[in-house]
Amino acid sequence: MTAALPVAGPALVRRAVLGEIRADRPVFAVILLLNALAAGAGLVGPWLLGSIVDTVKNAPGHAAVATVDRLALVIVGCTLAQVVLSRYALYVGSRFGERTAARIRERFLDRTLALPAATVEQAVGGDLVTRGTTDVTTVASTLRDAVPEVVIALVQILFIIAAVLVIDPLLGLCVLSSLVVISVVLRWYLRRARAGYLAVSAANSVLAEVLTTTASGARTVEALGLQQRRTEASEAAIATAVRTRLHTLWLRTVLFPTVEISYILPVVCVLLVGGYLYDDGLVSLGAVIACALYLRQVVSPLDTILTWVEDLQSSSASYARIEGLAAAPQAGEPSRVEPADDRIEVAGVRYAYGTGREVLHGVDLDIRPGERLAVVGPSGAGKSTLGRLLAGVDRPGAGAVTVGRVPVADLAPERLRRQVVLVTQEHHVFHDTVRDNLLIARPDAADAELHAALAAVGADWVDELSAGLSTLVGGDAHPLDGAQAQQLALARVVLADPHTLILDEATALLDPATARSAERALAAVLKGRTVIAIAHRLQTAHDADRVAVMEAGLVAELGSHDELVAADGAYAALWRSWHGG
Repeated sequence: MTAALPVAGPALVRRAVLGEIRADRPVFAVILLLNALAAGAGLVGPWLLGSIVDTVKNAPGHAAVATVDRLALVIVGCTLAQVVLSRYALYVGSRFGERTAARIRERFLDRTLALPAATVEQAVGGDLVTRGTTDVTTVASTLRDAVPEVVIALVQILFIIAAVLVIDPLLGLCVLSSLVVISVVLRWYLRRARAGYLAVSAANSVLAEVLTTTASGARTVEALGLQQRRTEASEAAIATAVRTRLHTLWLRTVLFPTVEISYILPVVCVLLVGGYLYDDGLVSLGAVIACALYLRQVVSPLDTILTWVEDLQSSSASYARIEGLAAAPQAGEPSRVEPADDRIEVAGVRYAYGTGREVLHGVDLDIRPGERLAVVGPSGAGKSTLGRLLAGVDRPGAGAVTVGRVPVADLAPERLRRQVVLVTQEHHVFHDTVRDNLLIARPDAADAELHAALAAVGADWVDELSAGLSTLVGGDAHPLDGAQAQQLALARVVLADPHTLILDEATALLDPATARSAERALAAVLKGRTVIAIAHRLQTAHDADRVAVMEAGLVAELGSHDELVAADGAYAALWRSWHGG
């Protein structure tokens, strides 16, 4: 059962953006000030050029030359000042963007770690990965590059329009009316862009999941002859991704040409109206020229905004996906009550995945501290689901799973790891040394303790590595096969030394002899601890203190191996079948 992680709405995204600005308010104020000064310096040139035109037209020759020289030097000085201020504003803005991106990354990591394991596992495959990689990278690059340039461009546009209005209000109104076309088409684009880019991100998540699972399960795909089916799934995901991208491309093909045409309209309007006003003596020639130059200056900042508008929309969609984690189900407040003992009790437990049918139908089980319990039963009986509930990964829909009379799922993560550890056949090897892969379980462990833990699970191959514990494994470093990765995970369990260990096919990738040896070694190392084995090889059940037989989501039988064989019930039938009887 999969479920889509939530996406934040526009209002939440706006609040998050304002929160980022408030978090670095002084720096943001400096950015605005620098941009305002740079924009102000940029306004001087066209205004003085208009003055030069009027001076040449009206003043005597020698006086005009002196005035032109003086004004030209001021123009050069103001241009240099604009360049310096703009570059420094861009530098400060980039620093602001980097700090903000760092806060977003940290907040995303904190929220991800706060998600219940069940929420992560039930999320659409690849969704959380793309949010933490593609989406975070998109937002970070936008904050670093796009936002400072767009802020500069917006300030420049506002100052230029204000300058035209000051020179001549009528010409300024012409400019504003001509910009209505850009405003209309931009609003049309923005109303559609957010949904379009969210669709692109969702399609990328699905594509990443399909490609990743196909690549990681290549041997299974080949063994079961699923090549055609996986090819069709990949092609469908690629087609969806292409379709969503073509939709956003169509939006841009409407926006950009319209805006390009709209660039010309303000200049044409000012020249026509300005010429008419000049003929009537209502405005000077220099004023018309200055306004026309100002409007030519608008093209550059408008181009900047339009260049980044796609990135801003894509980033907005990515930001909505990142902030959406705030609305995802969070782990509840950990219980402050410490378990009274290590006794695990399962009382009337019912559970269903999502809105699907119920998997467990009222399970009752009392697990004594220090005993070795095997849970057996046919596929689909609910064994692994019960293991997840015992480990606190999921919460029961009804009933209770407690340790020392405290709900297991309410324990704080660090307390839960000391209390109960679930080990499955799915193990992750971090791209790090063997030593650091083991120290995750117990950071203060000495090398001698690491070697002892490896020896306990039969991982003698570590001694044969070129650098021993310092050998880099995972990723593109020294490769580990499935059995070695499993032994590494079991060694972590030995180091963690939990009160209760739940093994769900934890030795499935080992050969039978090694698997039995590892299980016995674990039992010896964890002597006095509770071990619950989801048994798929009945030899494990034979060695257990008690066996719980599950059928159709219920505990059908409970007792020792000899008792259940003598009872000639479901377990006895499984035992005879396993032995070929």
